[in-house]
Amino acid sequence: MRSHLLNDTTTEHYRRSVTEGVERVAAKLAATDRPFTGVTVDDLAPRIDAIDLDQPLRDTTAVLDELEDVYLRDAVYFHHPRYLAHLNCPVVIPAVLGEAVLSAVNSSLDTWDQSAGGTLIERKLVDWTAARIGLGPAADGVFTSGGTQSNLQALLLAREETKTDELTKLRVFASEVSHFSVQKSAKLLGLGPDAVVVVPVDHDKRMQTVALAHELERCTEAGLIPMAVVATAGTTDFGSIDPLPEIAGLCEQYGAWMHVDAAYGCGLLASRKYRHRIDGIERADSVTVDYHKSFFQPVSSSAVLVRDAATLRHATYHAEYLNPRRMVTERIPNQVDKSLQTTRRFDALKLWMTLRVMGADGIGALFDEVCDLTAEGWKLLAADPRFDVVVEPSLSTLVFRYVPAAVTDPAEIDRANLYARKALFASGDAVVAGTKVSGRHYLKFTLLNPETTTADITAVLDLIAGHAEQYLGESLDRAC
Repeated sequence: MRSHLLNDTTTEHYRRSVTEGVERVAAKLAATDRPFTGVTVDDLAPRIDAIDLDQPLRDTTAVLDELEDVYLRDAVYFHHPRYLAHLNCPVVIPAVLGEAVLSAVNSSLDTWDQSAGGTLIERKLVDWTAARIGLGPAADGVFTSGGTQSNLQALLLAREETKTDELTKLRVFASEVSHFSVQKSAKLLGLGPDAVVVVPVDHDKRMQTVALAHELERCTEAGLIPMAVVATAGTTDFGSIDPLPEIAGLCEQYGAWMHVDAAYGCGLLASRKYRHRIDGIERADSVTVDYHKSFFQPVSSSAVLVRDAATLRHATYHAEYLNPRRMVTERIPNQVDKSLQTTRRFDALKLWMTLRVMGADGIGALFDEVCDLTAEGWKLLAADPRFDVVVEPSLSTLVFRYVPAAVTDPAEIDRANLYARKALFASGDAVVAGTKVSGRHYLKFTLLNPETTTADITAVLDLIAGHAEQYLGESLDRAC
């Protein structure tokens, strides 16, 4: 069994095994003509259940053959131009190369004596991102597993900065379309059930600053403490961007921590065309970025950035076996001093490789392409009488629904749209997402693939309409 350990004596085995795996994936990507096969849980589960994990195949080729049957064949492929559903991006090759390197070396980014150069690379990328945001010379941050963890850590810092033990008095303000991790974080941080104050949005799904000002004033008058305002730069459902400069002004007025959840919209940090859409982000106390959403990185690759590096002390604990206090005076850089995690992958390497090969302008140009494509898609939807589109996009999301001319019952239209989404997924021809707007079912395109074209959008819209019309026709037949 030692022959499977990666070391100086097994490098040829490593090379052959990884090459065979890469060749399998490359062949699959080259042959994939739709984003999904349409396999159902009932079809796939028995195949996986039948595998006896206590009976190894003992041969890499045989294992890859099995993997083809239980995973590769039926995986959802985000690289396909008709995958239009969630915030999953196709990935760039330099980042995939970085993934291969970091997995093999297996550095852990908690302490210097486990990562050395990896620590400095991550710190360099944190500084680079903070500079792109404009947080100033005292900024710092750390890589995380994703936006949910980044938001949790930011709100932990905000809670501690209030310097109060009266947690039931703390309030967090977020728009009605903000990410669910705001509520989850409040619960994990021990805040009261009423801690998150939901602020209404305007027609463009942006936080209403007049309403925010009213809520801040109301809470202050009631003796409550405005702990933080979470502004979103790219909501999950709509890609909408809250009015950051106005929110920053209110945070300063009421002494609230300003956190910007830019998990989605962080791609604009590399944009030469649309960077202005997140003006005001530089006034934040903390910012969440998900490179695995709009920097075309493999999952996971995220970070939380803060204006004042000193606030990261609220996540610091010292253990003699890991990061004793003496290391601080010895100026030994341990990233665990800033992180909620201990053992942590060297995910920063993927972004490092991407920037060194493509440059920030290369990443930004790809994100600009999908923003441009989405603007064209909005025009198509707005001109198509079969569909109702909700808002003009700020990033790369389109929310819409099929509205038949002959049917006026909103519940029946809901069912037609739900059916169309399910039927499309079952066919494997395209994958789209869904959400609710004012209690009604809508469909959603999240366009993150520069290879997607307006022809793809048109084709998928026609497929949606076809499935919805089929459902309504069958529904009419049943009624008769």
